[in-house]
Amino acid sequence: MIRLLSLLTVALLVPLAAVAAERPNVLFILADDLGWADTTLYGHTDLYRTPNIQRLADRGMTFTRAYADSPLCSPTRSAILTGKSPARTGITAPACHLPEVQLKAVPGTRAPPAKKAIIPRSATRLDTAHVTLAEVLREAGYATGHFGKWHLGPEPFTPLEHGFDVDVPHWPGPGPAGSYVAPWKFPDFEPRDPREHIEDRMAEEAVAFLEEHREGPFFLNYWMFSVHGPFDAKSERIDRYRTEIDPESPQCSPTYAAMIESMDDAVGTLLDALDRLGIADETLVIFFSDNGGNMYNEVDGTSVTSNAPLRGGKATIFEGGIRVPLVVHWPGVTAPGSRNDEVVQGADFFPTLLEILALAQPDDVAFDGLSIVPALRGEPLGRDAIFTWFPHATAVPDWLPPAAAVHSGDWKLIRLFHEGEAGAHRHLLYDLANDIGETTDLSARFPETVAELDTRIEDFLVETDAVRPIPNPQFDPAQYRPELVGQAQLKRAGEKKTAGKGKGKGRAKAKVDHDPFDPVLQGWKARRCRTSVEEGIVTISGVEEGAFLGTSANWLRGPGTVTIRARSRKGGPAQLEWVPEGAKPVTQSFSWPGGEAWREIAVEFPATAPLRLFRIYPPSGGGTIEIDRIDIRGATGERRWEF
Repeated sequence: MIRLLSLLTVALLVPLAAVAAERPNVLFILADDLGWADTTLYGHTDLYRTPNIQRLADRGMTFTRAYADSPLCSPTRSAILTGKSPARTGITAPACHLPEVQLKAVPGTRAPPAKKAIIPRSATRLDTAHVTLAEVLREAGYATGHFGKWHLGPEPFTPLEHGFDVDVPHWPGPGPAGSYVAPWKFPDFEPRDPREHIEDRMAEEAVAFLEEHREGPFFLNYWMFSVHGPFDAKSERIDRYRTEIDPESPQCSPTYAAMIESMDDAVGTLLDALDRLGIADETLVIFFSDNGGNMYNEVDGTSVTSNAPLRGGKATIFEGGIRVPLVVHWPGVTAPGSRNDEVVQGADFFPTLLEILALAQPDDVAFDGLSIVPALRGEPLGRDAIFTWFPHATAVPDWLPPAAAVHSGDWKLIRLFHEGEAGAHRHLLYDLANDIGETTDLSARFPETVAELDTRIEDFLVETDAVRPIPNPQFDPAQYRPELVGQAQLKRAGEKKTAGKGKGKGRAKAKVDHDPFDPVLQGWKARRCRTSVEEGIVTISGVEEGAFLGTSANWLRGPGTVTIRARSRKGGPAQLEWVPEGAKPVTQSFSWPGGEAWREIAVEFPATAPLRLFRIYPPSGGGTIEIDRIDIRGATGERRWEF
């Protein structure tokens, strides 16, 4: 009832007849995984072409210090729609496509003995109890349309339940369904031609919405699928970029370059439509990204992209994971071609738009963002600090333990939960004005600054009622590897870091060949069985004949050993299978023990050639199987999956 009254209050504040005449339309374009260095806005790419994003920048204001609210997508998306930090929405991981419905973050209950902290469990849906930007604008007379990626929950948590009149293609998944180029797998959304690109189609659908609501006012929320995986693009563009690759550059994927171009084309299609319909001067346009660029997956035999000179990328709390492109065109207000160095964040958009549109903040709604209208007018923002909440430890190079960060002026402090002595927190302090690549930790030199900024982090956590990591009572110091924090954990044989050399300065050339952002199986794929993960345990059920867990093994060359910590009441015959490059699969049988106790199952495999795939076939018909971790060690390195 309170929420309904809040929305009615907003609607009654201004007569609907005055809305179209006095308030601009709103076009919000959100790219997915687009890094700070992935456009021409900041002068750090020689390969990618983004003339339409640049055209928008020439009309409006480019922010040089804009931050996503998280280094992963769903948390930032929740912050944009609610004006609240992920610490408050509870969505801290991209888990909103999973079957479990969990509306709040909850404390974790266990962690491996090598970990000092137990990680909280993220919410898996954007609770409809949150008042969203779309709901407020719809109540104020705006037509509201969502196009593209959502990833905040399926029914009953889709855009249609969060204030949008239209949702195309009504897809809850973490990326495009199967492919960017048709044939794709969106249900009830067929391509119009055999090789249609999904971003071309989304732009066309969005333009149809613009045409229908050209008289305004409208809120068009165009959340692109681009440039998230899977990594594919128009073949003719990939072929063209192959001729332009500089192998010494840290950005050298022709496929990703082609994906960037299609993304930019969609921006151009929307801008062209605004011009053609004569409503460009009546439409406020925002272009933003949900997190930093993906430096860790591989395509075309190389990392997807590079965020250099920033450190790290998607799934890290370093600058490369959270500093993103932002352009705002507010006709008649933002100076054409202007740049702004104020620190801004995704949660700022809701309060900013309320001020621009002269709408009151809904009752009983707490914003963690603030209005950046002064900055858009070219005035000082007067902001004290922004906060980034990421209580996870994603298995990517440049990873960190569960953390929170504060930006205040040129200082950035990262709190690593329970990573110090006797369960105390550890801190990393960086002067971004002189060290944008976060190469030098100054925490020992400036303890007073650390104490001051950490107090602000603590106040933020209290204010947002954040569900925090807790000390791990099962922690075993003998298994702790602090030297791996912030380091690439997986390298190819003979591969060396390239920091300080050539165009790749500051970038480690470590490759990760699985999908490190899968919140369930961390790159393993399950076939002919059902899997779920809870409290770090993979549960496998419904095991049919031929069921397996498989993962990419491009990093691996044998001979080696796989070790599985597991338990199942009924054991039986099992198999390993590996697929060498250019050769047929090889299998090896072993016995999977049964019983109530946890067992470590170690199996040697005599492979010698570089591998492409690795599979584990558990015993079929043996009831439920639980897996705590999997270790694979070979001649070219080792990898551990702790779920």
